[in-house]
Amino acid sequence: MEQILGNDWTITPAGGSTGEAYYAHREGKRLFLKRNSSPFLAVLSAEGIVPKLVWTKRMENGDVITAQQWLEGRELKPEEIKHPRVAQLLSKIHHSSELLDLLMRLGKQPLDPIDYLNDLRKQEQCSSFINTQIEIHQALRYLEKQLPHVQNQKKVVCHSDMNHNNWLLTDADQLFLIDWDNAMVADPAMDLGMILHWYIPEEEWDVWLDTYGIELDEPLLVRMHWYIVAQTVSFIQWHKSRHEESEAARWLEDLKRLMVKLGIINI
Repeated sequence: MEQILGNDWTITPAGGSTGEAYYAHREGKRLFLKRNSSPFLAVLSAEGIVPKLVWTKRMENGDVITAQQWLEGRELKPEEIKHPRVAQLLSKIHHSSELLDLLMRLGKQPLDPIDYLNDLRKQEQCSSFINTQIEIHQALRYLEKQLPHVQNQKKVVCHSDMNHNNWLLTDADQLFLIDWDNAMVADPAMDLGMILHWYIPEEEWDVWLDTYGIELDEPLLVRMHWYIVAQTVSFIQWHKSRHEESEAARWLEDLKRLMVKLGIINI
């Protein structure tokens, strides 16, 4: 990073799972740097979905460094996800033909629910998850049974990680959705299921979705249930693969509660 910015900049790691993000500052100037961000970042910036892209530079080793505005602000609190602005921004993302066109041109193939399920099965077969075997196998059977209800749906650009810490509210009252490393072309029910199940009381789903711009009906409910079960299994497997047993156990408890609620298993 120093070879791009110069030695007069102070550069510190920004954390995150990839270890490829940094903060840089010098004499009141501040930037957020990332190594090998997707070209998708440029159109996200142009659409006002992420903080402004300042520059992009290619290093001699082929790595690409992007610099964005470093804005003072904070992540949204879990209860703030209920705010209409969140629903409106997510709707803008899901309905953007520009975002969808670019992601497709970058080679992103639409997520097929069958492939998603097969990947989960493969991951389970390649790993020895003794403590979670029964619950995950029950979840996989549910996903297989419900497959006909999630196939052949309209695909949009999905962020695929609706965690509240990916929503940035700046001191200037601007709302952004950040960390697009796992963006995909998929059923919008993927994002919607995650955000509703995690953050919105069920009695408020109708109102939240009305602000988003759609009506809650049975087919949408079934699709959201399918994706939240699939994603929860995926989170368990991911943490297990990283030997993060306590996190895997936490997600397993979430999966159990979810399957009880959906009537997949009994207490």
